[in-house]
Amino acid sequence: MIRYSFILLSLILSAFIGSTQTLQKNLALIPIPVECKMASGNFTISNATQIFISNPIFEKEIVYFQNYLKSNYQISPLWVKKAPIKNSSYIEVRFGVFKDTIEGQYRLNINSNKIIIEASEASGVFYALQSLIQLLPVNGKVSLAVPCLAIEDFPRYKWRGMHLDCSRHFFSTAFVKKYIEMMASYKMNVFHWHLTDDQGWRIEIKHYPMLTEVGAWRKGSMVGPYADQKFDSIPYGGFYTQEEIKDIVEYASMLHVTIVPEIEMPGHALAALAAYPEFSCSGNPCEVGMKWGVETNVFCPAEHTFTFLDDVLSEVASLFPGKYIHIGGDEVLKDEWEKSPFCQQIMQNNGFKNYNELQSFFIKRIEYIVRIKGKSIIGWDEILDGGLAPNAAVMSWRGIEGGIAAAKQNHDVVMTPGAFCYFDHYQADPKTEPLAIGGFTTLEKVYSYEPTPDSLSVEEAKHIMGAQGNVWTEYMYNSDQVEYMAMPRMAALAEIVWVPKEKKNYQNFYQRLSLHRKLLDRKGIKYAKSAFGK
Repeated sequence: MIRYSFILLSLILSAFIGSTQTLQKNLALIPIPVECKMASGNFTISNATQIFISNPIFEKEIVYFQNYLKSNYQISPLWVKKAPIKNSSYIEVRFGVFKDTIEGQYRLNINSNKIIIEASEASGVFYALQSLIQLLPVNGKVSLAVPCLAIEDFPRYKWRGMHLDCSRHFFSTAFVKKYIEMMASYKMNVFHWHLTDDQGWRIEIKHYPMLTEVGAWRKGSMVGPYADQKFDSIPYGGFYTQEEIKDIVEYASMLHVTIVPEIEMPGHALAALAAYPEFSCSGNPCEVGMKWGVETNVFCPAEHTFTFLDDVLSEVASLFPGKYIHIGGDEVLKDEWEKSPFCQQIMQNNGFKNYNELQSFFIKRIEYIVRIKGKSIIGWDEILDGGLAPNAAVMSWRGIEGGIAAAKQNHDVVMTPGAFCYFDHYQADPKTEPLAIGGFTTLEKVYSYEPTPDSLSVEEAKHIMGAQGNVWTEYMYNSDQVEYMAMPRMAALAEIVWVPKEKKNYQNFYQRLSLHRKLLDRKGIKYAKSAFGK
């Protein structure tokens, strides 16, 4: 009898879970909440709806929500200072208490006459409002009906990132803000801004004006497939002033997104060396790169170079309040170092056995420079070569091995392996897609990724901060192409870094995404329709 009762209870629970998943997949919620219980009925948002905040720390989030409703639906709920009358229709934002508070955690309860949002910090309120926005009908003018439900939600990882390369192709401040807004709408919270490379230096450094006067401009660009080696002769460039950067940082902060700037070194430095060739080992004049790929000109590990980079990083650190500065460290060709008597002398003086150890020497100096500014470095997994700098975090892109090695050495890690997280890869049949750098990373493949490797122990796994999608722009000539390559793969990644591992279900996600397309269309996002077989 007991066994029969257990089986019956299991069947009832299975039916309930299945029913809940069926209801949830009919909602365009991405990422799917950790828990979501549906109820009957709707709540209607209109100009008569009242908004009440019990704690002033949440006011900025409510202003954001009000502006969203006004600009998208021409609806302006009333913001009241006193608690609404019980029988009125209202939205209330409360300070919530949770057993184990996690950054971004929230509760969202919707019934027929009120919406209650609870969070212990502003980011939780913001994420609750993003879920509420996704529940809004795409079309509506006088009133908006949202379904009654109860959500308990929190993220799995603390680093939920997207990257954008503005060196190969330059994008306006308006688009950078739009990109950050896209991220934030899926509860992603780290924007990795790739600002310098061989093909252009994009950040104003007042102490070294030639970085933008010379380094921000190239004489032409590679056109067509890399194998063709064809170039145009159209001058190309641009850069962000420090005032523009401050404005973008403030905007991102409002959306609970931290910006991690990337200043590439010691390789991918041709644009900087075109402006200041004295910081290379040869000192020979050079030009900003026109072709994609890796250049041999790199920073020389000399004292005057470190002084230059110290000055640059001081200005960078003052502009970006986040913990990390990304220092690159990838694809460092050692040709110039191997030819340099100065580098050979450093190696001899320090007993270095190979040039990877010289690279580690360089990175460790930079780590110290950044640390005394109150920041930490993060770099691509090549910074492991020759020995990892103290306190450095690692971004694992050449597969997952670098991330595993760093975690086992008790260093924090962001997983971003090319096979799953590089959104410059083709996402459908290359014959039907715009020219891309190569690779083949479908929406389903992105969704299948698991950021925490099975080979790590429980303690080692704590060093996996999360994952990130990378958008390298060699073949993305305008913002429409960036949106096309990023979306909807960004949405898939957003779900896998938010939901518990056991909650992932591609078919469920795909059905919700298919409904979600209406919102993308409304926002004018140029997403890849090939993900939907069109």
